[in-house]
Amino acid sequence: MNAIYRIGALKTARLPLRFADPLLVAADLQREASAMREMLAVSPVPAPVPIAVGRPGRGYPLPWSIQSWLPGDVATPEGTAHCEQFAEDLAGLIGACRSAPTRGRPFAGAGRGGQLPDSDAWMETCFRESLDILDVPVLRGLWAQLRVLPRTQADSMTHGDLIPANLLTENGRLIGVLDTGGFAPADPALDLVAAWHLFDAETRSVFRHALGTTLIEWQRGAAWAFQQAMGLVWYYQASNPGMAQLGRSTLARITNDDELVSTLPSVR
Repeated sequence: MNAIYRIGALKTARLPLRFADPLLVAADLQREASAMREMLAVSPVPAPVPIAVGRPGRGYPLPWSIQSWLPGDVATPEGTAHCEQFAEDLAGLIGACRSAPTRGRPFAGAGRGGQLPDSDAWMETCFRESLDILDVPVLRGLWAQLRVLPRTQADSMTHGDLIPANLLTENGRLIGVLDTGGFAPADPALDLVAAWHLFDAETRSVFRHALGTTLIEWQRGAAWAFQQAMGLVWYYQASNPGMAQLGRSTLARITNDDELVSTLPSVR
């Protein structure tokens, strides 16, 4: 989580909002800058350019960063639901990410992007916290089917967090991508979360065709979107209702997709 401040017309300052060792934060910011440069090299749309890392000082105890500012409107699940051109643009962005070499690096995260069963403990937390706000028995049953989907693809480079807030739009086109400091190797299906966050069934079909996904990859993308959405609803219910509503709309798209649900493996 960062506090973001506009600096003039062309720059933005990002200040980490957490308690941490300044040396570790500085290392994280340098790693993020390196990842941003890697994504810049392949992205077909503008992405932030890392400019500088600031040092701790009076009034702020941690290192911070300066990046370029990108114009555009943040994508929304309602605004892009039927935008087929946006879906094709997004497929192009994900394909470009995958074209970057991993240089032998494996997935190094601890959450989304590795093996689905590794999220079991987190999902149990989500189900417990959601008992009064979601149909947990139905959702728990769906996770039981999603978590056993096999991994058939090697790691590829992924953005890692293609939620609507990280995608910029204008006149139905994708014109920018934000928060690129997590560009790294992961399950290629991870970036497919965007389809479930942003598109209705017909537009998801356009996106899927443009990217050329296999059935198992498509299902795993739904699984990662489900994992993310379950956390959004309860965690942000009071502090960020917009994010909570994103989780709800994504869960609805997944549970109401008859083709997806009917092709998932049966679990006893």
